[in-house]
Amino acid sequence: MPLVSMRQLLDEAAKGGYGVGAFNVNNMEQIQAIMEAARDTKSPVIIQASRGARAYSQDKFLYHLMLAAAELYPEIPLVMHLDHGNSFATCKSAIDLGFTSVMMDGSLKEDGKTPTTFDENVEVTRAVVEIAHAKGVTVEGEIGVLGGIEDGHGAGGSGLEHVTDPEQAVEFVEKTGVDALAIAIGTSHGAYKFSSKPDGSVLKMDVLMEIHRRLPNVHLVMHGSSSVPKDLQDVINQYGGKLKPTWGVPVEEIQLGIRNGVRKINVDTDNRLAITGAIRKVFAETPEKFDPRDYMKPARDAMKKVVALRMTQFGQAGHAGDYAPISIDEMKKYYTKAAAK
Repeated sequence: MPLVSMRQLLDEAAKGGYGVGAFNVNNMEQIQAIMEAARDTKSPVIIQASRGARAYSQDKFLYHLMLAAAELYPEIPLVMHLDHGNSFATCKSAIDLGFTSVMMDGSLKEDGKTPTTFDENVEVTRAVVEIAHAKGVTVEGEIGVLGGIEDGHGAGGSGLEHVTDPEQAVEFVEKTGVDALAIAIGTSHGAYKFSSKPDGSVLKMDVLMEIHRRLPNVHLVMHGSSSVPKDLQDVINQYGGKLKPTWGVPVEEIQLGIRNGVRKINVDTDNRLAITGAIRKVFAETPEKFDPRDYMKPARDAMKKVVALRMTQFGQAGHAGDYAPISIDEMKKYYTKAAAK
């Protein structure tokens, strides 16, 4: 199966009332873990790369790994998505390379740290939508700003400093034409999201529900949605790590979001924890090992287990064969017709 449009996956998810996990990658083993989990659970999947990942792995390596995944797992609808594009140029380079979906995070300036004005966000996002849709590529935008910093991207601080205004969310969608909308409801990038299990004072699910009420046909996106399970933290600390106690976004809150219009859920930290714990365990228990395969195989398996669990919890499991893929060329026609209305 060729790489497909994220718009199609999210449209189908909306019909089925489920969410689709979007998993960040930097290397071959992470892609393999995601694809094996997708095959085992019969799930459509979004694999995403940040600017940092693109720089680390180099675009051509990353792109051809994705082509290999599409070739080796032909039954899995697969999206290649740019996570947190920081500028028009970054998004254009991803589109030109062959990404089938891009995020223009115009909530922050090109430095990836300084919040923009609403008008600046609209202007750059709309420009990306114009070039992306002309090539059949999906666009995710963001209104409001997440807390924390990950991969050098983020405004820092808590997730409550720039919570999305529902009224602005409506205006943003109308003015930009984005396919999916990332919103800020108190979540943060990175592992250290909350100092205790989050409640309504720090995780604003009421804001999410109000946005869904106003925009019932818009695909919402939850960023910073790793659950940071204690068992994954414990493995790292058992084998020499020094993670401080931390809480992520409870799965039940994500499932509440899915029931209220969330169709894409970003997960990165959980997979990093799983990989690191597995590698630490090998190093601690068998210090004589030096073959990378001896620790990368269990690391890959540990990530696969987490991804498969999230696919089941988000509801996407079992839906890989529900529909025939729409080519990117066909998506061009879709967007042309939509623009003519």
